Amino acid sequence: MSSQTLNYGYKVAYQLATEQMAKVDIAEQCARSDARCWEVDAAKIVVLEYLNRLHEISLPDVDVSAKDGQPVPIKDKILILHYFTLATGRPLSSKLITYKELPGGMTYLPTFTKRAIKPVVDNFGGEPRRLMDVAKELGGYRADFGDAGVTVNAFPRVPITYVLWRGDEEFPAQGNILFDSTVTDYLTIEDINVLCETIAWRLVKLSKVGGDNPGRR
Repeated sequence: MSSQTLNYGYKVAYQLATEQMAKVDIAEQCARSDARCWEVDAAKIVVLEYLNRLHEISLPDVDVSAKDGQPVPIKDKILILHYFTLATGRPLSSKLITYKELPGGMTYLPTFTKRAIKPVVDNFGGEPRRLMDVAKELGGYRADFGDAGVTVNAFPRVPITYVLWRGDEEFPAQGNILFDSTVTDYLTIEDINVLCETIAWRLVKLSKVGGDNPGRR
């Protein structure tokens, strides 16, 4: 797929997501998604957390921005709007499942593994515990799985858990991603694909940048 076609697809998806915002009960969806809302003059502002940063959805002219002023990629804007409009409010089950257990997951598993799991394994498999240091930048906290596990709350009700097993001379490093079984009450499987790939590459990027970033080595 060409970048031009991909960008057009994102624009269409974003337009559809903004139109959906006009159809939902904002107060109800705030309660279901753990977002906050207040009115400023004739406008409403919805505030919710995404990957350890606060984001705002301004209404009635739907616009998504980060409170810290950093630019928000259109993929992230779509995810934020989808999470808010799709949220059912179902409590987390604390039952963890793998991608292949999601509806339609088996079909897309090879591609998902290549795009969302392999980058993390390739960059952290030799030193799994380094993943914890880097993930802190995204609000990650330790999970007791594998040689290293970390949970990132992508959204208030969407925890994503990355698990790594160290490689050796006999076996290559391996990894997996675990979800709460309620994840599809908040995102479609297409959203989950994009979200996990986004997190994976942000972890990789954080591991390579310098400065005061915890991923510096």
